[in-house]
Amino acid sequence: MFFGLLVVVLVLAVPVLLVMVLVSVSSLKRRVAALEASQARESGDAARSGAAEWRPAREQPLPAAEPFEPSAPGPDTVAAPVPEAAAPPLPPLPGLAAPPPARAIPAAAPPPAPRTPAQPNVIERGVARIKQWFTRGNVPVKVGMLVLLAGVAALLKYGSDAGWFSFPPALRLAGISLVALAGLVFAWRKRTSHRAFALALQGGAIGVLLLVVFAAFKNHGLIDALPAFAISVVLIAGLCVMAVLQESRTLAILGVLAGFMAPIWLSDGSGNHVGLFSYYALLNAGIFAIAWVRPWRILNLLGFAFTWGIGTLWGVLDYTPAKFASTEPFLVLFFAFYLLLPLLYARRAATPGGARIDGCLLFGTPLVAFSLQAGLLQGERMPLALCALGVAAVYALLARASWHRERLQLLAQGHAILAVGFATLAVPLALSAKATASVFALEGAGLLWLGLMQQRRLARWTGIGLQLAAAFALAVGIDGAHGVRDAAASAVANAAFMGALLIALAAFASAWLLRDAGNRLLAAIAYAWGLVWWMGNIGTEVARFVEPRSVLHGLLLLLGISGWLAAEVHRRRPALSLSLTTLGCLVLAFPLAFLQLGAYGQPFAGHGAWAWPLFAALGLRSLLCLRAAGDAIAGAAQFAWWLLWPTVLSLLSWHLGTRFELAGGWVGMLLALPWLLLAALSIRRWHWLAQPLGTAFDRYRTPLQAAIFAVLGLWWLVSLGSAGTSAPLPWIALFNPLDLAQWAVLVLAAMLLWSAPAGPRAAGLRRGLLPLAGLLLVSVITLRGVHHWGGVDWNGRLIGTSLAQTSLTVAWSLLGVIGWVSGSRRGQWGVWLAGAILMGVVLAKLLLIDRGNLGDLLGIGAFIAYGLLCTLVGWLAPAPPRGRGNEPQPEEASA
Repeated sequence: MFFGLLVVVLVLAVPVLLVMVLVSVSSLKRRVAALEASQARESGDAARSGAAEWRPAREQPLPAAEPFEPSAPGPDTVAAPVPEAAAPPLPPLPGLAAPPPARAIPAAAPPPAPRTPAQPNVIERGVARIKQWFTRGNVPVKVGMLVLLAGVAALLKYGSDAGWFSFPPALRLAGISLVALAGLVFAWRKRTSHRAFALALQGGAIGVLLLVVFAAFKNHGLIDALPAFAISVVLIAGLCVMAVLQESRTLAILGVLAGFMAPIWLSDGSGNHVGLFSYYALLNAGIFAIAWVRPWRILNLLGFAFTWGIGTLWGVLDYTPAKFASTEPFLVLFFAFYLLLPLLYARRAATPGGARIDGCLLFGTPLVAFSLQAGLLQGERMPLALCALGVAAVYALLARASWHRERLQLLAQGHAILAVGFATLAVPLALSAKATASVFALEGAGLLWLGLMQQRRLARWTGIGLQLAAAFALAVGIDGAHGVRDAAASAVANAAFMGALLIALAAFASAWLLRDAGNRLLAAIAYAWGLVWWMGNIGTEVARFVEPRSVLHGLLLLLGISGWLAAEVHRRRPALSLSLTTLGCLVLAFPLAFLQLGAYGQPFAGHGAWAWPLFAALGLRSLLCLRAAGDAIAGAAQFAWWLLWPTVLSLLSWHLGTRFELAGGWVGMLLALPWLLLAALSIRRWHWLAQPLGTAFDRYRTPLQAAIFAVLGLWWLVSLGSAGTSAPLPWIALFNPLDLAQWAVLVLAAMLLWSAPAGPRAAGLRRGLLPLAGLLLVSVITLRGVHHWGGVDWNGRLIGTSLAQTSLTVAWSLLGVIGWVSGSRRGQWGVWLAGAILMGVVLAKLLLIDRGNLGDLLGIGAFIAYGLLCTLVGWLAPAPPRGRGNEPQPEEASA
């Protein structure tokens, strides 16, 4: 029995302790506010007294000054302006106090902007409140009453075990009751002169009487459950009445706590839920009556927590469908109580600046009540949808009734949000009851909005937590068959899709609210969270309901629509996250195009023939929206846009080459054509590519050209390994598709380098890289000629044949001769030097490689050809060009 009594004492003591902490904190806040107001008034008076003007000590009339008569100038005198001289200081007049010396008053520096102090966290606030409770008010009485309750319980238990009391238990309990009643009467009479002492003593006396009732029922069996319950109700009601009459929130809290705990400690195990909920209905009616006259929010919260908490626990442990008829009326009644309590609180606690909104009750009541309603219906889809519509109608009526009342404007907005949310929720619920978890997200967004409006951190984080809980609940509630094709389900109009869509929309709304509040980091996180749910939800829906050969096309449209919507919103309310979304959708189209190639053979297969043009229209509109908003990401988006389309067309060219079995040279040329066209436009028609951004895209010209020529350069190097077959046409050197495309790359690169501003890098590329690339291409074309005309297989052994080596020797020699002669004749030292170096390389090749082929005609021909060409050079250009310190000596000139 001792441990049972101790538990009861703790159950009563701990809530009372917490409640008294809250009351003490509220009193402290009022005192601090009054002190700050008084200090502000004193500071204002001091400022006004310091700014008073200096006045003379005594005012006397000044002596009359003699009139001043200027002498008239003579006839020979010329009037000229005379500069003003500084007059000597006048002595102080008698009877007047000398004014203080003038001091330069420095301009008052603007006061530094006040720094908002960091808000304490929940633990710090709790520790501070407990500390205040033990250091403020009548601390001995507070602690004494708690200890007294525990002491009385322990004394009764010990005396009973030791046999101290030989008189019957009824008499002992009656004596304790008389003492408690005497204390209660004494405390009531001292309620005015010793308020703190009287309130604590009243609460303690009622607590002792409740313990006596508990002991008479549980321990001694002196009374039955019904009389014990009735006596407890009377005591609790009396305590609440005394609390209202004395305006004591502490007593009211103690009464509410005792009222909700009474059925628990007086339960006989019968499981009569009707009696339990009837009693709770009566208790909530009492809370409602107190709220009518006193704006005590903590009573509302306690009633909310106990009513819905115990109701939910009973529903989980003991509810069956057979009890629906006897449970549903209480659910509706409790919903009505806590639907109206926020309205009463707003009306009673309203200030001239607006109403104070109880966000926990405003958004928590429909959250809990609707979830319990879903549990009572157990999967009935249409009744739950009708309930959602009914709740939406109720909130719409409340919003309409309080919308034009200035002091209830904030509450009306909250009702309107709930009305829209439940009306939206009714659509998926009409199809399935699995989407009930999505109401968490709507409530979370509404609670976040309320927390931002009222600057309440707890409401903000609660709203964020509810949205996370909604995501978790939806993820857990989806069964394993969700990922497979469901013939019975409807696309879009199903609970899973609509629930995830509501989670995404709630996250977007939260991001919007947080951005307006200045918290850009949380806004970006909320937007990313919503975007993940948006893309994942729609992508899953496409995978479930779109035919397999069109899934990737559907995902392409998802990217286009998502990027376009983000750009449209960005045009009206610019935000970095929105423009990055558009950019990301354009970038993700690259891997999607390659996936289409692997799955369907080409990007434009099937529905891709209209999906890609529609994506192009959406992308163009997105770029226009980004241009209108002036976003810095717009250039990067257009950069990706111009690289996307040659990529897609190149993949189409690959498909055409495979489909029609074109030769390798034709396929290579088709792959390069889109990039060659884009490169030519970037050099000759840049203003075409600059649209739609215009001049704002000019700074991306160099990066775009670098990317284009990087792709072309990679293709050019890879194509060097191709034989360049041009079937069905015969292969002709320099006039076959692959050679022409590779020469086009070098020509465009030369045009780009010569059009670029003069600099050491451009000069180095013009003089070094391009000639080497040309020499490499000529060598490869020579080897291709060996393959096509000489009949040598195109493999790694080709270059080792004597025909290939001889052909390379002749080709390099011709190039060297051309460079040597043209450089000498035109006076171009660099060209002459390049030709000379190439001739030297050929000579080294003859001595090191071709020397082994002198046993056949090809090797001999290589040596003869080189000798003849050198002779020709000696005839045409015997000396290097002038102007580089190589002028011939006099004897050379005479020779």
